[in-house]
Parts: sequence; structure tokens; C-alpha cells
Amino acid sequence: MRAFLSVAFLAIGIAIGGAFPRVSEAVQGALAAAGMTKARGAPPTNAAMTKPAATATDDGHGHAEHGHVHAEGEPEPPGEHKHSEGEAKPEAAGHKHAEGEAHGHDEEGEGKIKMTAEQAAEQDIRLATVEGGILSRHLLVPGTITQDADRIARVPVRVIGTVSEMRKRLGEAVAKGEVVAVLDSREVAEAKSDFLTATVKADLEKTNFDRQQALWDKKISAESAFLNARAAYSEATLRVDLARQKLSALGLNATEVAASAKKDETTPNSSSLRRYELRSPLAGRVVERKVDVGTAVGKEGDPADVYTVADLSSVWIELAVPTTELSKVREGAKVTIVGGDDAGAEGKVVFVSPILNPDTRSARVIVALPNKDMAWRPGTFVTTEVEIAQDKVKVRLPKSAIQTIGGEKVVFVRNTDGFERRDVTIGKADDDAFEILTGLKPGDEVAVANSFVLKAELGKAEADHDH
Repeated sequence: MRAFLSVAFLAIGIAIGGAFPRVSEAVQGALAAAGMTKARGAPPTNAAMTKPAATATDDGHGHAEHGHVHAEGEPEPPGEHKHSEGEAKPEAAGHKHAEGEAHGHDEEGEGKIKMTAEQAAEQDIRLATVEGGILSRHLLVPGTITQDADRIARVPVRVIGTVSEMRKRLGEAVAKGEVVAVLDSREVAEAKSDFLTATVKADLEKTNFDRQQALWDKKISAESAFLNARAAYSEATLRVDLARQKLSALGLNATEVAASAKKDETTPNSSSLRRYELRSPLAGRVVERKVDVGTAVGKEGDPADVYTVADLSSVWIELAVPTTELSKVREGAKVTIVGGDDAGAEGKVVFVSPILNPDTRSARVIVALPNKDMAWRPGTFVTTEVEIAQDKVKVRLPKSAIQTIGGEKVVFVRNTDGFERRDVTIGKADDDAFEILTGLKPGDEVAVANSFVLKAELGKAEADHDH
């Protein structure tokens, strides 16, 4: 029975020893005293325990089967791994570094890219010198091209008559003062006749007055005859002046009327009394024709004009600016058209209405736009950028020069070997550029086109260095 118990305790001890290799020396001594295990020698010193001899289960690197052996009561530091003397320490991730070698990037070459001027040119990397400038802020507003009201005119009908000639077609160019149509008018004939009659009457009365004055000076005629002749001449002169003013009111020139009358004397079969010429009040193009030959004009209900002439070398853009943005728009502000084939055309605000449209709750803003090549046609819808502010900055840089790396805004500055990364701080901005607060100074040479190529080169260089 005792032998059976001894064998049982021995089996239990062997199992406990295998499962818990770190059973204290005291427990193992107790088992040896009971005769269940072989007695071991005196406990080794701490110095001996830190360097155990290899056993049959050693893995060839001086390791015990289940880890390191430490001195009695000494806690095992986490992650500690002891090696036997002379054993080479394995390097993490397969890298070997000499003793004292620093890990990571070489601080001296960090953020630098070696690139010659020829290589930069081959990759279309364009450089620009950093300098100050103006940041312009804009307001995006839709608008409509309209005719310039100061450059449009109608050819009016000032008399009652009938259209006898129409000399211009739609789209034809006209000069200022050029005859564009001819009317046949009884009213004009009467006005011309009155003037010519008054002129002849005045000439006769002047002759009679001159004769009576000569007789009166010689004391041959009576004073009453002289006074009557003078009164008649004054009245005739007054009638001539009145007839001339009537011609002027109709747009006729008295001298031309008198010359036409003398011309008619040589051609009795033709008369210019009823002829009334309509002239263009400005130079431009015929954009509208109101009547045809034979149309009665001048009376109530009849057409009041025959042509519309416009000078389209300058047009207007009518903008509808919301009340919330109206305070930002100033007369004289620069306006640029965006989008379309003719984007980039510039005009200027000439009028900001102080009255709001009750339906749209917006104010009318007029922009004068040059149109020398006639590209802008009235009625066209456009989108415009209205300049609302200008800020002068010490350092202005195009947006194409800015790149983002690791959440930081950077630029690439040209140096003797190539380029170097430079972190910058951004301030105000407009549509094309940023204000640079820190990181650059006027005179620095910076990559402003295709700078993303340098960003890619920098990332590749850092990746190669890490591996």
C-alpha cells in the first residue's frame, strides 16, 4: 500500500513539475524529503541562476524549454529576452543596424529633393519669384447683356407725311447725319413756301424802304411815307424770322431751303417743297425698321419713327444683386465675365440703383462693357464676378504652388541642389492666390506649376529611406 501511494505522489509531482516549471525550491525540497523525487543539490546562487546551463530540451540558443530562468523571487520584466553569451541578437523586421546607429530619417536630408534645372524643365515644373500683390475678393452674380441706353437712338418723324424712300436695310451701318429715309409732306411744303414768300416780301419792302429813306434825306417825300415804308420793312423782316424758326422746328435749314428753291427754278418739272429728309442722329447700325414705303406717319396712331439705330461698340450688363450683398457693390468696381467662349471680358460698374425692385427684392446694377468686336449680343445671359474688395499683402502666392502633406500646407523652394520642402501658414485668399503669413519671404523662388510632381518625389524618397 505504501508503495502504491509513493508511485501516485511521484506521478502527481512529475505532472506538477511539467505544468509549473517555476515551482519554488522549497516545494521541490519537500517532495524530495518525502522520497517522491530525487534530492537536488543546494540551491544555486543568483549569479548561477541568471546563466543556466543548456539542457536536453534547450533550443540551441540557451533558452530553457519554457522561457528564461530568473533568480528566486526576481520578477520577470515584461518583454525581456535573455540570450546566452556570444549569441547574435536578432534584428526586428530583418534590419541590422550597427551599434549606435540612429533609426528613422537622416535629419540633414529630410524634406529635400535633388533635381537639376534640366530635370525640372522636363517635368514642366515652372518657377516664380515670391512677391507681394493684391488679393481681390469677388461676388458671383448673374446678368443680362442689354443695349447701352446712351448709344441707341430712333429716327423720329417730326411732320405729317408719307414715306417715299427707305434707304437703309436692317444691319447696315450708318453715319451720324446721314439721310436714311425721305418723306413726302404737305406740312413741309407749306413751311417752305411761307419762308420763301416771306423772304421775297422782305426783299421788296427793303427796296421800298431804301428809296423812301433817300427821298426823305433830300426832303423830297413826306415823313409819313418814310415811316410807312420803314414799318412795312420791319414787318416783313419779322415774318422772315418767324418762317425761319418754323423751318428750324421741323429740322430744316433755311439756307438749304433757299438753295433748293433756286435749284428748282432750273428744273420746273421737279419740286423739293414737299421733300423731307430723315437723318440718323448717331453713328451705328440699323437694328430695327418700323415702316415701309408708302406708310403714313406723323398723325396720332401712326408710327412716330422709322428706324432704330444702335452703337453696339459698348453694351450694358444688367445685374440683379440681392439686398444682402448690395452694400458690398460700389460704382467703379471691376466686373469680369466667367464661363463661355468669351470669358475674361472686363467691365466696370457705372450705376447702382438706390431703389429696390418690389417683386424680386433686388437692386438694378449697370455694368458698362466694351464690345469692339461685337461678340456680346443684347439678350445674352452671362455670369459675372463683381469685385467687392482688394487687400494688399506682402507675400502673394498662386494656389497651384500649395500642396498638403500630412495635414500641413507646404511649398517647394528652389535651392542649389534642387528643391526643399517649406511649411507655410496661409492667410487671406481670393480665386487665384493665397496670402502667405509665415514660411516664405519676397525673393524666394518657388515651384508654382506641377508642384505635385515634387510632392510625389518627396513621398517616394521618404518611403525608400524607411525600408
